[in-house]
Amino acid sequence: MSASDGKLNLLDFKSPSIRTLHITWFAFFLTFVLWFSHAPMKEAITSAFDISNAQWKALLILNVALTIPSRIVIGILVDKFGPRVTFSLLLVSAGLLCSFFALAQSFEMLALARFLMGFVGAGFVIGIRLVGEWFPARQVGLAEGVYGGWGNFGSAAAAMLLPSLALAFGGENGWRYALLTISAIAFCYGIFFYRAARNTPKGSTYFKPKKSGGLEVSTPREFWFLLGMNVPMYAALAVLAWKLSPTGVGLLTQPFVTTSYVVLGLLFIFQSYQIYRVNEDMLKSGSVPEHQRYSFRQVAILDVNYFITFGSELAVVSMLPAFFAETFGLTPVKAGLLASGFAFMNLAARPGGGWLSDKFGRRKTMLILLAGLAAGYLTLSQIGPAWPLALAVIATMCCSFFVQAGEGAVFAMVPLIQRRMTGQIAGMAGAYGNVGGVTFLTIYSFVSTPTFFMIIAASSVIGFFASWFLTEPKGHITEVAEDGSVQLIEVS
Repeated sequence: MSASDGKLNLLDFKSPSIRTLHITWFAFFLTFVLWFSHAPMKEAITSAFDISNAQWKALLILNVALTIPSRIVIGILVDKFGPRVTFSLLLVSAGLLCSFFALAQSFEMLALARFLMGFVGAGFVIGIRLVGEWFPARQVGLAEGVYGGWGNFGSAAAAMLLPSLALAFGGENGWRYALLTISAIAFCYGIFFYRAARNTPKGSTYFKPKKSGGLEVSTPREFWFLLGMNVPMYAALAVLAWKLSPTGVGLLTQPFVTTSYVVLGLLFIFQSYQIYRVNEDMLKSGSVPEHQRYSFRQVAILDVNYFITFGSELAVVSMLPAFFAETFGLTPVKAGLLASGFAFMNLAARPGGGWLSDKFGRRKTMLILLAGLAAGYLTLSQIGPAWPLALAVIATMCCSFFVQAGEGAVFAMVPLIQRRMTGQIAGMAGAYGNVGGVTFLTIYSFVSTPTFFMIIAASSVIGFFASWFLTEPKGHITEVAEDGSVQLIEVS
């Protein structure tokens, strides 16, 4: 790594920051392997438990239900206790939860395990804070892109490796042994991570929020803005409950669903109180000291952009294989293989978005990528049986580049807003990504495929105009150490 020219040498293992990046993206990679470990085992699991298609869909919904609130919770924990402890505990817990799923003896046990596994999907948030601590502003976009892109590949790796591992074990319980194997790896890696990782480089301070439980804001107006931004997350959870109701897949009874709505309302009230408690002094005085201020508008715009980018990725990855099969008359295997190009772009596109942000500016990069994303989805809306298959695949991968580079651009900026709250800011943006997935998939259930793509394109245009109000990070931000000293952190 060269600090003078901003270049990143990913093979320089003598550099503590590069070693930290590698052990961190692999930790994230493992969480995604475990989180999506059920999908490639569908045939074995449905056969073992005689599961209907509706029940399998319920498992898929349960797998993501807890991820939205857990990203908020994990963001609070990582800011308070540090990424080293938080990631270690999450990996160990993930190993235990996946083992519970592997050893399940009934559909109810499977459902409970998948619901709890949603918490594992919040692992992404932890590394954002850790990588942000170890890399300067001129490198952080690329470093975060490598972390996010390579770690995200865990879902594809699970699809490629786990069926082969189950086949190697053989027998009707081969899938169980395969899941137990990766569970053990995650458990052991959690212990290794605790021994190998450090929250900050030697001599650096790990800044923590003054109070825990909610995001700090700088003005009363931003306090109400923050409360409003929390509403869509609870609305998305209500939609998930509705999908599990008798109106949806029928896993939950109507009284249970109604109770869930009440609980979500109470949780919103509780979270609002926690945010009030954290910001009580600010609300009484009307503002915070100048050196502690930041613009919550920045956070809100990044939330919207991740809603569009990652949310659309989640939705499109879910429907693209069937779209290719129906449009071009392909077998499920071939359609799945061609559609996988959308996810494979993560390996290069997400780091690419971070690198572009570092080199050409974060606001400018965001605007260009969102414009490309809008054009990409508009192009996908025009794909039909008359298109050459190769051209359709190329269009899909080009669109995917802008989607995932946009994700990289979002998290190239997240660590530069307010260091002590990076975990919470990343958690909120990450949660909005999942909210986007729920929203776009719900829309897809009511409209045609071309209309679905056009709606995402329209949302990209909204994100483009919102991004005009982003402020390019410049100069330094300030943080106050526990001894009261004010320290400057470079953000440009």
